[in-house]
Amino acid sequence: MEEPMPQPTEDAPVWLYDGVCVLCSGSVHYTLRHEQDATIRFVAIQSREGRTLAQAHGIDPDDPESFLFIEDGRALQKSDGVLALLTHLGGPARLLLAGAVLPRAMRDWLYDRVARNRYRLFGQKTACEMPDPAQRHRFSLPDGT
Repeated sequence: MEEPMPQPTEDAPVWLYDGVCVLCSGSVHYTLRHEQDATIRFVAIQSREGRTLAQAHGIDPDDPESFLFIEDGRALQKSDGVLALLTHLGGPARLLLAGAVLPRAMRDWLYDRVARNRYRLFGQKTACEMPDPAQRHRFSLPDGT
């Protein structure tokens, strides 16, 4: 008999991501496969909740240049957000935590180069992809759910 999946709680970490970005969506899939405790809640910036979160933290929801990772009452952007997310993962991406030794200005400069060119380098979808039904409860998507 399979054990029930852990459910995200009100104080669960929240990842605000660009739902039409191929790199971002691929990162969400990677996280779902390698997450250590299966509690992160995923919020597409294209959703009503995502737009509200983005605007509250100074991110333009129509032209996002950063994702947001909210944990323990702290909203982390750019490389700080990436590093916070990585602490929840296993797998090879965890090696990127070594980047924490770099000064934030250098990490954010690298982050900005990828973020500004993500559609050109990785592609863009026409709509947010629907999650697997088993994971649906962990997502806030543009249809308002």
